[in-house]
Amino acid sequence: MDSQELMKELSRQSPSKIVLLVIDGLGGLPHPETGKTELETAKTPNLDRLAAGGVCGLSDPVLPGITPGSAPGHLGLFGYDPVKFNVGRGVLEAVGIDFPLQAGDVAVRGNFCTVDDAGLVTDRRAGRIPNELCAELCELLDGQVIDEVEIAVRPVKEHRFITVFRGEGLSYEATDSDPQQVGVPPLAVEAETPEARKLADTANKFVESAKKILSEKHPANMLLLRGFSAEPGFPSMNEIYKLKAAAVAGYPMYRGLARLVGMTTLAVGTGIGDVFETLKQHYDAYDFFFLHIKPADAAGEDGDFSRKVKVIEEVDLYIPEVTALSPDVIAVTGDHSTPAALSGHSWHPVPLLMSSEYCRRDAITDFSESSCLRGGLGRIAAVQIMPLAMANALKLAKFGA
Repeated sequence: MDSQELMKELSRQSPSKIVLLVIDGLGGLPHPETGKTELETAKTPNLDRLAAGGVCGLSDPVLPGITPGSAPGHLGLFGYDPVKFNVGRGVLEAVGIDFPLQAGDVAVRGNFCTVDDAGLVTDRRAGRIPNELCAELCELLDGQVIDEVEIAVRPVKEHRFITVFRGEGLSYEATDSDPQQVGVPPLAVEAETPEARKLADTANKFVESAKKILSEKHPANMLLLRGFSAEPGFPSMNEIYKLKAAAVAGYPMYRGLARLVGMTTLAVGTGIGDVFETLKQHYDAYDFFFLHIKPADAAGEDGDFSRKVKVIEEVDLYIPEVTALSPDVIAVTGDHSTPAALSGHSWHPVPLLMSSEYCRRDAITDFSESSCLRGGLGRIAAVQIMPLAMANALKLAKFGA
């Protein structure tokens, strides 16, 4: 019996409520001038108060030393082994924008990017072009038919879009064209299995077509593809945990991930405050809420230490609105670390706090990496957070005689 089967056996319905607040990319590294991380630099009296009344620790999204993408980082938080339940970004983005995927479709996430005259990538995100321009460029690329494969292109947000390949005999087991660095050309898509050769050939022809169409559209004069995937068929959180779960997330990829695990995705505005307002509006209707805060991760990826600090401080201002609802369990963490010093995701464990009436409190009085290192939860795998939250909400029966 694996851990999910055990959760199915032990979980039970109850009126208690769990709030999981995910500050995307929360973990950081010390600033060279102060020796403090972004979280340690931020003024967070409300998170500190929550930490002082609960129990803290660090979590590894996948395994120690492994740098996770956003999808495995969140799947672990939802209690799904991210190695076993892996999914490409393409499907997550497609589901997140309500694209009607069909059996056999292959979806892939795309970035509009900037290349120089030599064809080398100079900006993987094309300066984060406006949503309106992204939509216009997607229209130019949409509707192509290559080797009897229909190609749909839809905007997601800023530089992000999805491409869906629809036709006979397609397999998603192909490599990305995104080199994940600047100063090099986009990669050719390669089949990882013989079954994926048709998809790889079609994708490369699509990229060549896009190169011509976008050539005069600087800064978005090229594109990168990553995360070829198909519908994975995950078991739902209701099936595993008996939860009526809701996601409050604005970015399509996270909404898509929430839907793949059976959450209801609630409409939410673009500001940090909108996340907490949506929680309040729907609080009576659900017993589990996933709240997603994206801007901390974006600031970290941009290498902007001070902006990430400000995002964390803004989140802290809204913590009293959560505690005023009196949820039975509040868990605060991140899906991974995104230190501004690295301008990207990293392998470092993520700060975690859990507050409930039944927590065995530790001596921690502030929410930070250095304090969480000494916390009562120790260093745990992210997949262990959901069982702990369920236990503290009194939603698990006793195991064994």
